[in-house]
Amino acid sequence: KAGDSVSLQCFYEGQLSWLYWYKQTLGEEPTLISTFYVYDTRNSFFNEFDNNPRFTVSAANNTNLLTISDLTILDSATYFCASRDTFILDFSKGVTVSVKESHLNVLPWVHQLAFETIQPGGSVTLNCTVHTGTCDGEHSVYWFKDSEESHPGLIYTHGGRNDQCERKPNTQTHTCVYNLPMKSLNLSHAGTYYCAVASCGHILFGNGTKLDFEGSSTDEVDSLFLVYFLSGALTFTTILVVLLAFS
Repeated sequence: KAGDSVSLQCFYEGQLSWLYWYKQTLGEEPTLISTFYVYDTRNSFFNEFDNNPRFTVSAANNTNLLTISDLTILDSATYFCASRDTFILDFSKGVTVSVKESHLNVLPWVHQLAFETIQPGGSVTLNCTVHTGTCDGEHSVYWFKDSEESHPGLIYTHGGRNDQCERKPNTQTHTCVYNLPMKSLNLSHAGTYYCAVASCGHILFGNGTKLDFEGSSTDEVDSLFLVYFLSGALTFTTILVVLLAFS
């Protein structure tokens, strides 16, 4: 819980020179916390962990210990320890820390329009509204596409909170609007587009926006195909009759 302390242990074997701790917040790259030189117990902190008394590191009896005190929700992440001897850097599997705040904590949520209907060759801008809740940390936004022809796939990411964000009056929550502009659309773009936000150790998906084209329903496409097929068959039959008549 927020305000508590946690100690993360990492065991290592052999005669190692350097020990490391990394923090990876969901949706972001790993960040170096500290390096520890075993032979003179020299310890160095980096990035936002430098001169931060909440983070301490010690090593003894083949154990590398990271202690985080006065936990906040921003400490929610996966922590990796690593060791190095000469040129080989060996990583552990990692430990995930999830910090829970009081019952008043409000988790982020995502809102998307359910449908967008356009014409072939047209353009559209899909919107994703993220309400951050009481979590005030950086967040990342991802766009996924799901269609009948393929499995869901990542198509675009927003790194950090750099779009239109504003704080609601008398609240701790931010509202951020993310846009995905799309131009020169054709039938291959049809599908459902999902917006997902990774924030403070959580990842949440919107309900998705279904992108469809005017006159592109399955029945209409099948009917159009049938018309073309019958027209081609009639033309072929007519030519064949004429050729047989003159043979």
